[in-house]
Parts: sequence; structure tokens; C-alpha cells
Amino acid sequence: MDRLESMAVFVKAVDLGSFAAAAVTLDLSGPMVGKHVRFLEERLGVRLLNRTTRRQSLTDFGRAYYDRCRVVLAEAEAADALAADQLSEPRGKLRVTMPAHFGRRCVAPVLLDLARRHPALELDLSLSDRFTDLAEGEYDLAIRTGALEDKAGVIARRVARQRMVVCASPSYLAQHGEPRRIEDLSGHQTIIYRRAGRFVGPWLFPRDGQPPLEVMPVSRLRLDDLDAIADAATSGMGLAWLPSWLVRERIEAGALVPLLPDQPGFLYDCHALWLQTPHLPLKVRLAVDALAAALPRLMV
Repeated sequence: MDRLESMAVFVKAVDLGSFAAAAVTLDLSGPMVGKHVRFLEERLGVRLLNRTTRRQSLTDFGRAYYDRCRVVLAEAEAADALAADQLSEPRGKLRVTMPAHFGRRCVAPVLLDLARRHPALELDLSLSDRFTDLAEGEYDLAIRTGALEDKAGVIARRVARQRMVVCASPSYLAQHGEPRRIEDLSGHQTIIYRRAGRFVGPWLFPRDGQPPLEVMPVSRLRLDDLDAIADAATSGMGLAWLPSWLVRERIEAGALVPLLPDQPGFLYDCHALWLQTPHLPLKVRLAVDALAAALPRLMV
């Protein structure tokens, strides 16, 4: 068997916690995953995994070997990327995870255009608000909006900034009046965004030389879908705090009215993240460059 391939199977089995999960991800049979791991154990003469019918765990040597395998696989991938760079043509599978709405409306069109221009490039896109750890090896690139965690081994590049806007429908304003100041927001009905059962955070408003002002409006409407929030605001259910790119067409059509015109909109940073590597694959570099060039025009 190929030693490098067996290392990759072993690492995936450890990352995912079971042979069955690794088999599904790698499109192999469960017995074949086990065969790869046994090949390494027999070659090394040392057990790598302790397995029972219910769980598996690394041996002490298995843990050390796992760490070294990750380094070897990363170096092998970097070596392959050098060859791709020499051809000046991105090729192979580019795996990207991104927030659902921002990804669908803004990121995916840019990447699809990139794939259209480079026929050897494959795209594997995941549009989900679930946060994925790049260290798990499922993705080459992650797109994130908002504040980032300071995580070792992860490189981040800002590719855009999305401006937030408070808006409401003409029918709501006719009935409840228009807030003129930030302090007036507390007297209005609002529609709140939440993700995975938790609130994402307060509404933010920039202040010169100070941290942004945080406003946590009280609401009886809490949704985890930005388009649904825009629909609810359009139907007159309350104020919404949404990205300008999401509501631009509704505002131009008069279905929503931007509020607090004297208050600058808060700018949420949008980043592309990837694992630190000795050589960034051409497909990742071109994707990040394409996003950095195209997304700011969509955020206006």
C-alpha cells in the first residue's frame, strides 16, 4: 500500500473519531480504512490506536505519530502546489466554507466566476452558519464575518467590509413614527437575528475615538435567517439591523426605508482564513485575491 495515502487515512480517522466517518468522507469502505491503519502499524511495529466496539483512542506513540503525519501531509501538499504554480493554472478541488446568506449572495458568485475562467479548478462549497475548525482538514478556505478569534496557525486576510443599516417599512413608520436618534430605538419593535439558538450580539454604532456603542434591543421576533428578517421588516413587523447589500434592492424599490441618516453604519469585517503553510496553493491564493477584488464593490 502507499504509505502517504495510509497516513492520510489514519489522520482522517483520528480527526473524525471513527473509521466509519473517515470511510464516508474518503469514499472508502470501513474495512479499507482499517487496512490502511493496520498497514502502518505493521510497518512500524507499534500500535497506533486502541479500539473497542464503542470508541477509539490514540496510543502515546499514536499521538506523536499523528502529529508528524500532519506535518508530512502538509509538506506533500505544498510540494504538489509548487507544481501547480509552475503551470500557472489552478487545478484540483478548492474546499470553501462560508456563511449561508453572505456566501450565497456575495462569495459564491465570485468563486463560480473563478471556476468559469479556470476549467481545471473544482469547487466544493459549503454554505452554513456553522463554525468549522480549519485544523480538522475539511476545508482549504473559510470566509467569516465579524470579529475573529486569535487562533494559532490560522492566517486571516480582510477581503471586504459590510456596512450595517437600520431600516423599516413605510407602513411601520407611518404607524409608529421614525426614530431620529439611537436612543429612540428602545421605543420601537425590532427583529433580532440569532444563530444556532443564540443571539449573535448587540446592534453596533461607531463612535469617534471610542469603542462602538452597543444597543441590545428587546424583541419578540427572533429569526436565524437574514432574508426572513428582511421579509418581516418589509411586512411592517419592526426595525431590522441588516447588511446594506442584503436590503439595497428593497430600499431602492421603496419597500424599506434606511433610518438614522446622520449615524454612520457599523462596518463588519469580512475575512478569508486559511491554515498557515510553507507554500500557499495557487488555487487558494487566486480565490482570496478574487474575493478581495470583487467583494468591496458588492458591499457599497
